[in-house]
Amino acid sequence: MPEAPAWRFQKLIKPMFDVPAREHLFKGRVVTAVGDEVLEDGFVHVRDGSIVAVGRQAELGTPSPDAEIVALPGSTILPGLINSHAHLAWDGIHDLARQSLDDGPEISAYKIAGNMLISLRAGVTMVRDLGMNTSNLAAKQAVAQGIFPGPRLLVTGEAIVQTGGHTYWCCREASGADEMRRAVRDQVRAGADLIKIMACHDRLEFTDDELAAVIDETHRNGLPITAHATYDACIRRVVEFGIDVVEHGGSMSDETIALLLERKVPIVTTFAPVVMQSQPEIARTFNIPEWKIAERQRAVADPSRYDGLVRAAQAGVTIVFGTDAGSPAVGHDVVAPELKFMVKLGVVKDNLDAIRSATIKAAALSGLDARIGSLEAGKAADLIVVDGDPVADLDALTRVRQTYVDGRRLA
Repeated sequence: MPEAPAWRFQKLIKPMFDVPAREHLFKGRVVTAVGDEVLEDGFVHVRDGSIVAVGRQAELGTPSPDAEIVALPGSTILPGLINSHAHLAWDGIHDLARQSLDDGPEISAYKIAGNMLISLRAGVTMVRDLGMNTSNLAAKQAVAQGIFPGPRLLVTGEAIVQTGGHTYWCCREASGADEMRRAVRDQVRAGADLIKIMACHDRLEFTDDELAAVIDETHRNGLPITAHATYDACIRRVVEFGIDVVEHGGSMSDETIALLLERKVPIVTTFAPVVMQSQPEIARTFNIPEWKIAERQRAVADPSRYDGLVRAAQAGVTIVFGTDAGSPAVGHDVVAPELKFMVKLGVVKDNLDAIRSATIKAAALSGLDARIGSLEAGKAADLIVVDGDPVADLDALTRVRQTYVDGRRLA
């Protein structure tokens, strides 16, 4: 692994924000995210930040006298949600370019802090932040050092683009293979957990030498690399060159789908921008223009637009939940609309599969499924309590009552 960022060597005397991990016994409906398992009369026992036991209440012995009982009528306990594509420094306004160019680092830091709280209140216990500027690196430090409460964070630092490439105004520009390698090394030195590249917009970006270099340098440093890739030629190209994850996805040929399966490359879909911008009462509050609202309404109504993603899912390509939170009209508490649209399209089989795309599948995407993503003994106690039954109605996820990370209640 690469050398740790400088802040990792700081000696911590006392965290500014410190919540104890108390012993809890949660009782109610339990969605474990282990296959289709739902325990209608279940329990989850948490101690010292870890899950001690999960099962049916009929199997529960005498509770520990130290355990706080959490039994909320009509509630469901499930793993904390993981948003695998978000931008914590963005707040959903229409003109992302101006926001990115005008926001100073101090304002970006405040926006991230606010959006971390919003995420926790929405039941999101881990965020894979794919960049806007280097403020996500500061957020990683703030959470790790107990300066500010937040979900688990996996951050990219700055996404890497070719000079003048797609969203260059919020990314690290580079030209030539050597600059690509330097751009990767700079993110790694600052503490990035993964590298992101913008591989296309209207046309393919990066020369072959540049693309090979940025992927190779990332892997040489022991990190995964993900690519913004939105149509067939781009998706196939980045997969052929060795990318680990595709962001967004789009039109795909059968050959590209076969390649994704062969290389075991997952796709993080992000339907929320289209879904949210298609709703005038929401979109107008973010200053989305009327022509964009009409365009998004047509997109939502046209299932053929998503045919490639549906065929990929049906073929067995892993589909993981992401919302592009922070993009126009997409707040960091938008969860259910994304999941419901995934079910409607058929990129997930049903509500349970949708929940798994935001829990155990998302944890596996980031190599953390041995630690989080499902409610199983021995795993970290990242869990949420919601009012209602999300298996029957995903809108129950809009009613999060409690959020725990490592057994600490943060919302």
